[in-house]
Amino acid sequence: MPLVRTTPRRARWLRSAVLVAASAGLVAAALPAPAPLGIGDPLFPHLGNPGYDVLAYDIDLTYPGVNTRPLAAVTRIEALATEDLERLNLDFTRGTVSAVTVGDLPAAYTSSGEDLVVTPAAPIDAGEKIEITVTHTSDPGGPADTGGWVRTGDGLAMANQADAAHRVFPSNDHPADKAYFTFRITAPSELTAVANGLPVGRVTRGATSTWTYRTHHPMATELAQVSIGRSTVVHRSGPHGLPVRDVVRTADRTLMEPWLRRTPGHLEWMERQVGPYPFETYGVLVADAETGFELETQTLSLFERGLFTEPGFPEWYVDSIMVHELAHQWFGDSVSPRTWSDLWLNEGHASWYEALYAEETAGKSLELRMKAAYGASDGWRAAGGPPAAPKPPSPTHKISLFRPVVYDGSALVLYALRQEIGTEAFQRLERRWVADHRDGNATTADFIALASEIAGRDLTAFLRAWLYEAKTPAMPGHPDWRSRPAGAARTTPKPG
Repeated sequence: MPLVRTTPRRARWLRSAVLVAASAGLVAAALPAPAPLGIGDPLFPHLGNPGYDVLAYDIDLTYPGVNTRPLAAVTRIEALATEDLERLNLDFTRGTVSAVTVGDLPAAYTSSGEDLVVTPAAPIDAGEKIEITVTHTSDPGGPADTGGWVRTGDGLAMANQADAAHRVFPSNDHPADKAYFTFRITAPSELTAVANGLPVGRVTRGATSTWTYRTHHPMATELAQVSIGRSTVVHRSGPHGLPVRDVVRTADRTLMEPWLRRTPGHLEWMERQVGPYPFETYGVLVADAETGFELETQTLSLFERGLFTEPGFPEWYVDSIMVHELAHQWFGDSVSPRTWSDLWLNEGHASWYEALYAEETAGKSLELRMKAAYGASDGWRAAGGPPAAPKPPSPTHKISLFRPVVYDGSALVLYALRQEIGTEAFQRLERRWVADHRDGNATTADFIALASEIAGRDLTAFLRAWLYEAKTPAMPGHPDWRSRPAGAARTTPKPG
């Protein structure tokens, strides 16, 4: 409900609901032509929207039983206006909108680029709570390489990183605006629906069932996950009784068990590195799809089935990739980037713990891996920019943002920092980082400041050289290491 003011700062328009509904088109026509906005992210200039802060999403999805047909959907958004608004933009495309309300009143709407531009019947004051309801479809039929819905062998899953959540539901699609989520998924009763967070209930009516899930912590839109298919949910306990649930094709239940049962041990190992797991549940979703990547969707990481069935992948490698996505639950999910240029904080840390785990459990030398990364680093920087100032992704291939420089090229920065300040100080920094910024957003500048505080000296010049320079600095403790230019860098988007 709109926030009631006892002494509003400016007069409200059209108090009568009848007059408001009748006049919505006239209000829209009186304003300048709508344009796509954005919060000014240098890598995704039209992503996100100014003027409001989303508090919660409540998303209803009705799956027709065929993964090539649009889902019927209703997205409800609770937000807080941060400035006076005569209209507001939502990121949304690849769906048809049939109605929008703001509060209880119909609102005018139109599309501009990949924005849904909403003109409420009455202007919104800064500090006012807003309830926006969009009735729409959500179409899984778009090109597979643009993200959003992923069609699996038996249904659907989501892969929204980096800018694809708005291809599924209307949103403020930028990790700087995290919010709580509730999902209600209606599907044929023979299917299983799973989403982020914990289950709230399941109701069956005739041939369909409605599954409800709710997150207990705020989440970035790019981390949303909904899986619908002929699946089995496997339950077990993790550290301190943490509910662990994995989602696999029912036909693969036995085949995947040797991998699924590793997760509690992975959780214990990560807690020894950085402290308590930050969310209410965890598990892996093994999708029967070829995506070319794995993805750290919050509380339920997405994996390709082929990662576990391809005989060419060594066991230690698959094991460490599972830890990579788990590490993201701390680095990227709980502590999310303020801008996409801070991506190195996500992928550098996940790659670091992936490599550290491989060293401790499989004898794969971290130092040798970092020496190899150092040798490739100048080439990676030339191809993709320095770790904290990556080059923009291709407009037609947004996932090209995920270049080697943000993986091992950024883990190399952490290795250099550990060399500079020592292992004990580095471990304290890591624990403080995830504790201080839990459930929030953080920047590269925040990391430099905390590292300096922990080290007891200003590390700004040291870290800025490693994070922003075109050439890789000398490695502390390894003056003999050399970096060589490379004619081309591989562009594998995610490990695996």
